[in-house]
Amino acid sequence: MIQLRNRVSGALSICLLLALPLSAQSQTQQSELLPLPLDEVRMFTEALDRIRLAYVEEIDDKTLLENAIKGMLSGLDPHSAYLAGREFDVMQETTTGEFGGLGIEVGRENGYIKVISPIDDTPADRAGIQAGDLIIQINNKPLRDLLPEEAANMMRGEPGTEVTVTIAREGMEPFEVTVVREVIAIASVRSRILEPGYAYVRLAQFRVNTGEELETELLELYEEHGELKGIVLDLRNNPGGVLQASAKVVDAFIEQGRIVYTKGRLEGNDLEFSANLSTLAPDVPLVVLINNGSASASEIVAGALQDHGRAVVMGTQSFGKGSVQTLLPLDGSRAIKLTTSLYYTPSGRSIQAQGITPDIIVDDAFVTRRSRSISQYTEADLLGRLDNGNGAEVVESDQEMAEALISADEVLVTDYPLNEALNVLKGVNALKPGSRVSTNGSFAQRNDL
Repeated sequence: MIQLRNRVSGALSICLLLALPLSAQSQTQQSELLPLPLDEVRMFTEALDRIRLAYVEEIDDKTLLENAIKGMLSGLDPHSAYLAGREFDVMQETTTGEFGGLGIEVGRENGYIKVISPIDDTPADRAGIQAGDLIIQINNKPLRDLLPEEAANMMRGEPGTEVTVTIAREGMEPFEVTVVREVIAIASVRSRILEPGYAYVRLAQFRVNTGEELETELLELYEEHGELKGIVLDLRNNPGGVLQASAKVVDAFIEQGRIVYTKGRLEGNDLEFSANLSTLAPDVPLVVLINNGSASASEIVAGALQDHGRAVVMGTQSFGKGSVQTLLPLDGSRAIKLTTSLYYTPSGRSIQAQGITPDIIVDDAFVTRRSRSISQYTEADLLGRLDNGNGAEVVESDQEMAEALISADEVLVTDYPLNEALNVLKGVNALKPGSRVSTNGSFAQRNDL
C-alpha cells in the first residue's frame, strides 16, 4: 500500500497501494524526534572514513551514502526501499499501466527474489511462472541479496527482447524459462457472463481508475444481459494497487459503513474510507474468490465485503500484506518508499502476515496442461516482515495451488473454484429469490431476500 507526499505525481502511486499525502502534522511531529545518539553517529562517520581510506578500490562518497540509505531501509521490512535512477523510473513506468517487461510482482525472502503473483495474460503468466517461485538467476546472473526493485529493473527492457530466468520451485530441480518481453498494458477489469444471469468479473490489479472501470463493466453487463442473479468477483493472484481504488470497488457493493482504515505513528497517516449512497449493486448475490496471490488492496476488498456480510469469500488463505508504504521524494529522481502504517478491515482486523481466511476453503486447482502444485508463499514468509499487531497468530498453511488464472474463455471448463462459486450463487438464488438488477437503466434498490 502506498501513500504519497504532495510532490510525487499521481502516476507514481499505482504499483503498490496508494493512500493520501502526509499532513503538516507530520512535520510538527518530526520536530519532536529525539536527537541522534552521538556515539552511533561517531561510529557511522568513522566507518565511512575507514571505507573511503582503505577499501581496495576507490569509491565515491555519493555511492557510499546511497548504499547507507539502502541499508537502513532494507533492514526495516520487505517493502521499504530506496528508489533512485532506474528503480525510480521503473516505478513511474509501472504506474502508468504500460511498460516493457514480463508482467510479474516480486518480493524478497532470505536474500532471494520470490514471485508474489504473475499478472494475467502477460509473458510471465503464459510461461507458467507461479506465485511462490524463487527466481535465483536472471540471464545467468545470481540474484542473491538483490533488492526486488533491482531485480525488476533487470527483467524490464525493450519489447521483443528475451530474458532468461532460472526458477527454483519446491519439489523440482531448478530450471530455466526464456521469456520474450512485451509491452505490459494491463487491463485491470474484465468481465463475462458465465451462464444467463450470472456474471464473472476479474480484477487483475488496482489502478487509479479501477473503480470507474468496474462501474463501466457492471453497467455494460446490465445493458447487454439484463437482470443479474449473481456476480463472482475474482481477486486471485491480484497483487494489489491503489488504496482508493479498493475502496471504490467495495463501494459498488455496499450502501453504508466503514470500508477500511489505516493507523500509523503520525496522525496524518490515519485514514478512513466509508461507503456512500451511490452503490451500484447492493443486493446482487456476490462471491469473492481469493488465493495466496491475493495481496494488499485485494485483501481490503475481500475483508470489507466479508465483515459486512455482503459476500461469501471462497478460495485459500490470502497473502497477508497489511502495510502501507509512503513515497517520500528526496529530489526529482530519488525517493524513499517507507512503511508508515497498517490498514484494518471494518471490524478492526489487521491482516498483516495473517491474511484473509475464506468463508469456504476451496483449493485453487486448475485442470490444465501447465498445472504443478507448489506450497503457499505469503507475507508471513517474508524475511523481516512486520508482525500482525493485534495478537492474531500468523497463519501457516501447506495448502497447494496451481498456476495463475487462465483465460476467461476456458475458465468454466478448467477452474474448479469458479465452478464452486457459481454453485453457491445458484444456491443463494434457490433459497432467497428476489436479488436482481432492475431493467429500467439503473441497478435495483435493496430487496428483501
